[in-house]
Amino acid sequence: MIRIVLADDHKMFAKGIAGLLEKDEEIQVDGIFQNGLEVLNHLKEYRPQPHMVLTDLNMPGMDGMNLIKNIRKTCQRCKIIVLSMYDDEEIFKACVKEGIDAYILKDADPDELVYTIYEVVENRHILHYPNVLKQASEEIYLDVYKEKFKLSRRETEILKFIVVEGLANKDIADKLCLSVHTIEAHRKKIHQKLEVNNATELIKKGLEMNL
Repeated sequence: MIRIVLADDHKMFAKGIAGLLEKDEEIQVDGIFQNGLEVLNHLKEYRPQPHMVLTDLNMPGMDGMNLIKNIRKTCQRCKIIVLSMYDDEEIFKACVKEGIDAYILKDADPDELVYTIYEVVENRHILHYPNVLKQASEEIYLDVYKEKFKLSRRETEILKFIVVEGLANKDIADKLCLSVHTIEAHRKKIHQKLEVNNATELIKKGLEMNL
């Protein structure tokens, strides 16, 4: 079980994220807090400590950046994911410098967050700013696929690499700066959503979709 605490002063957003995460049977949200100080108090008072802290940056009292600094002093084993509205490279670099494990935009696909949580826990997430920008990119994401097949942006992107460019998992991983394991996990989800059993059926379905 992956135990997580959330720090965000927008209650509705935080509760929505918590509800999303707890749909995954391997994730448990231990608490939702409105600022960094509340999170630190929780880390001091409760055992066992969470595996991960998901934090916004802009919060009253103690902001996300100061929270990250304090967590690195008091709970070094805790993983930290920044969940932010800022797609600014300087902010990203500042967070990386303080020791975050991942940076996710608030308007990224929900499944991007879940995949990232697993990557971070398994120590295979790659911090790469261009990947942050792609989280909210609409360039390769077509509504018809979302409505008909429930494919996410990332899944649509990977499917296009497979069908249009004929790339193998390792080549896709290299292009997207993700691990091969992550690409394999996405492919498994794509197979389930498109109801195909093998690569041949997947390519046929992709061609039918006119990618």
